[in-house]
Amino acid sequence: MTAVSQPIDRGVRTRWGWARRRRLTGILYALPTAALLSVFFIWPLILVARMSASDWKLLTGDRGVNLPTNYESVDASPLFWPALEFTIRYTVIVTVLLIGIGLLLALIVQESGRWSGILRTVFLLPLAVGLAAASLLFWGFYSPQIGPLNPLLQGIGLIDEPILFFAEPANALLATVFLIVWKFVGFYMLILLVGLQQIPVDVYEAAAIDGASRGQTLRRITLPLLRPSLALGLILCVTGSLLAFDQFYLLTKGGPDNSTVTIVQLIYQQAFVRQNLGVAAALSMVVLVALLALNLIWFRLLRRGTGEA
Repeated sequence: MTAVSQPIDRGVRTRWGWARRRRLTGILYALPTAALLSVFFIWPLILVARMSASDWKLLTGDRGVNLPTNYESVDASPLFWPALEFTIRYTVIVTVLLIGIGLLLALIVQESGRWSGILRTVFLLPLAVGLAAASLLFWGFYSPQIGPLNPLLQGIGLIDEPILFFAEPANALLATVFLIVWKFVGFYMLILLVGLQQIPVDVYEAAAIDGASRGQTLRRITLPLLRPSLALGLILCVTGSLLAFDQFYLLTKGGPDNSTVTIVQLIYQQAFVRQNLGVAAALSMVVLVALLALNLIWFRLLRRGTGEA
């Protein structure tokens, strides 16, 4: 009995030692990422939460607890509700355009052909330009003094006098939306193209045999099976749009008359113009909670799309 139990005990100890070494190896691999996450995310998040509960100024630092006043100042700010309304409106417009046009382009280039590779490259090229550089580029493009757009429109007879794109709120919004669509539509095309390529060809062949039209195939096969990719695109697009800053800061400066001020611009103004880090941190926490709630909704949609409970 002893001779039989010793090899069994030795085998158990060997497996236990191997599992322990494997766990230790995994922990060692994860330590650099955990350290970076702690330094660049967890600690700043704790600091922002602390600032939101304090009377924290940019130059003088923490001057004591000021928890309710900071959040009351967010609601009392004359720019908060207009900035929130504008940010939501911008997010809806950009999301619809990016997802809609991205899906259309993905459907165009999904088939392997002579021009498919060239078209994919052309649509993805704007991603190589940084957002700040693209914003400055479009600022010159829209400029009535140096830009080519107004002379082009006048030359073909569409307008009689130059359009001041940043003098009217609607024109400023549309000019910015056009910039964002130009730059990022290729990225969402790529996300949806990957999703389209995951749909089995047999499903389309069966639909064709049953006599389904292109519209029926799109509604009943493509869109339902593309739901995970659509949910991912919505998560990225909504989050990025709600955090919009660079394009409005460089193109419109929040004008005219603060009509294009976004939530993140309002945070910037509170922190670095009014030097009130406490109110800026409180507003940041409000935005964080809103983003977490929205992303939880989208993740539930993503789980439903993959058939998980």
